[in-house]
Amino acid sequence: MIIDGIPNFKTIVREVWKPLVGLVVWDVAVTGFYIVSPFKAPSLPLTLFGSALALFLGFRSNSAYQRWWEGRGLWGSLINASRNLARNAVAFLGRNDPRARAIILQQIAYVHALRCQLRRQPLDEKVRAFLPDAETTALLETQNPANSLLEDIGCRVAAAFKEGSIDTIQQTHLDAILIDIANAQGGMERIKNTPLPNQYRFMPALFTRLFCLLLPIGLVETLGYVTPIGSTVASLMFLAVFAIGQDLTDPFANSVHDLPLSAMSRTIEANLLQSLGEPAPPPLQPEQGILW
Repeated sequence: MIIDGIPNFKTIVREVWKPLVGLVVWDVAVTGFYIVSPFKAPSLPLTLFGSALALFLGFRSNSAYQRWWEGRGLWGSLINASRNLARNAVAFLGRNDPRARAIILQQIAYVHALRCQLRRQPLDEKVRAFLPDAETTALLETQNPANSLLEDIGCRVAAAFKEGSIDTIQQTHLDAILIDIANAQGGMERIKNTPLPNQYRFMPALFTRLFCLLLPIGLVETLGYVTPIGSTVASLMFLAVFAIGQDLTDPFANSVHDLPLSAMSRTIEANLLQSLGEPAPPPLQPEQGILW
């Protein structure tokens, strides 16, 4: 996630430079053709086309941002639920109880496993580093390792109840927190596995490129030799808006525009380790204005 207040112009251009270079060549060709030829450029209702396209792109960008913000809200819920799970495990079982320690460490492993799953990455060493035993490590071989780790935490809570370490009310309270975590994971998986409808992806791309192709034809009679400059600047604005909607569609894609899952996972890791009285890693710092 880019955290600088003012976006870097290089970042914007890097997102759209390929179609922009093609449009510059097209603008120069159109300008040269109409200047040296006896033909006049047709009158095109560019204002009407541009207004309709801007509304279309704005609606699509809003829909994409809603997905991005929902993903952030779900991760916020996961952070709170993880803290609640650790706090209650320590309060009900005791900080020095090995079962409380196992639950908390496994929750840290769960968060890192979920981060890797959402980003479509292999499980990294952070996941295995916090698993309490070899039996738990075997859960990583399942189809959904994060869900398997969460189920095992529920089994540990049930075992503590059967042993008489917690009562029915305490077990119910811990189970409710695990349900909140499972609901947050389900919401994230829904966003990750459900792309925007094809119309939201294909039509904006088609109309944006079509408008950029028609733009120099409609401007050449007015701008003359400077048509490539005016057309390129206008095309850059529309391409940038299109790219924004494209970038926000998947908030878990591990790009510079997506949610900082690594930083939020580090936050949960630090908070839960401190609940055990252990040293916590420092917060993840931005790299060149980007927080991962």
